Amino acid sequence: MQEQNQNVYSKAENIRDVLRYVRRFKDATVVIYIDDRIINTPLFTSHISDICMIHETGLQVVIVPGARQRIDEVLTQACISWRIEQGCRITGENAMPLIKMAAFDVSNKIMTSLAGERKTAVIGNWVRARGKGIRNGVDFTTSGEIDKIQTDAVKTILSNHFIPIFPCIGWSTAGKPYNISSLQLAAEVARRLTADKLFFLIPNACINSSYFIVPQGISSTKDGQIPALNLDEAALFLKANTNKTITEEINPYNFLHILKMLIPMSIDACNSGVSRVHILNGLLDGSIPCEIFSDFGSGTMIYKSNYGGIRNMTTDDIPAVLNLIRPFVERDILLPRTEESLATLYEDYIVYELDGGIRACAALHTYANGQAEIAAVAVDESFSHLGIGPNLIHYLLGRARNLQCKSVFIMTTQTADWFESLGFKSDVIETLPEERKKRWSPERGSKLYRKNL
Repeated sequence: MQEQNQNVYSKAENIRDVLRYVRRFKDATVVIYIDDRIINTPLFTSHISDICMIHETGLQVVIVPGARQRIDEVLTQACISWRIEQGCRITGENAMPLIKMAAFDVSNKIMTSLAGERKTAVIGNWVRARGKGIRNGVDFTTSGEIDKIQTDAVKTILSNHFIPIFPCIGWSTAGKPYNISSLQLAAEVARRLTADKLFFLIPNACINSSYFIVPQGISSTKDGQIPALNLDEAALFLKANTNKTITEEINPYNFLHILKMLIPMSIDACNSGVSRVHILNGLLDGSIPCEIFSDFGSGTMIYKSNYGGIRNMTTDDIPAVLNLIRPFVERDILLPRTEESLATLYEDYIVYELDGGIRACAALHTYANGQAEIAAVAVDESFSHLGIGPNLIHYLLGRARNLQCKSVFIMTTQTADWFESLGFKSDVIETLPEERKKRWSPERGSKLYRKNL
């Protein structure tokens, strides 16, 4: 019965997470960059279906397709040479009609796939560009830079529930076309629309400790995936991997090279008003809805603020805290709490909120003789690897010091090793405050551990 209850609880929590995110991101603007190498994979139709699904939930979707592979193919067939400098394609003026054709070809494929899902998409010339010109002796010829985006026109399209598609072409005021970077275009569109989310869907885009150097203090999942980086962590991660190389055998899509461009773009986008940037592996089925409708998602999120943190508990948190501690009560790790007891003592509690969901809690109860008790420590097991538990303890120890407590104790039946690892030492029950000693039960047999401050 206990196992069945836990299974139902886990399923219910997953459903609650999805509904919470649906409510949170309704009418949000999402810009999605799709690498054109994904278009020729079996997963492309699945990604399009997922994009249509999130559009149905009320999100406003903008698509910016990459076209590098298709442009390579067209120019190769025409025996036109090119080279890449600073992420830009350099070729002769005779290549521009073919580059434009290839860019619109990719956009048309996406529009056709959306039409198959009964979604109306619009391909537009909303980007005004200027030539990069000659820099440090390099003539960038057909490569351009974004000058202006007609955001009013795009917002009108979004308000009519259509999906705008941006080919990687910009036009000068005189009507001359330029080839612009799709990655930069996606970031710039997101910035100028003040998008809530910017997605980079790229093959093999996996920010994992197996491939990269992960600086100390950056959290990862059990399999080494980095689910989120704040702006400081993103800059630290980039610095640690500046000289990193990854062989083609390990990462055939040269994601490291792309990542070194994406992280600065992501940091700049977040500093310019984009709420969050998500780097996703386009070879994983379901990566887009997973990233939107779950706390950890499937890729790596770069964010500025308002993602997760410790705060004081409020009475509104009581139902979520009761749900959080229920599995620990059922396993006899924690004593049961009631809604009434939490309402009475809620000022003693702190919670860890992650994207609007309560994922951990703990309490600090103080006594007259300078002792304090840390109690009701519970961390959602799906998030235990992030170091939330130790952070809660250190936070409450700091609070106890500010209250000029002499020592902090805990009572436990099953987590003694964990508290010992945090510096708590075994002590005898006789040292408890009289008020707390009266509530100690020999039948339960909780052990006492203490940390002097």
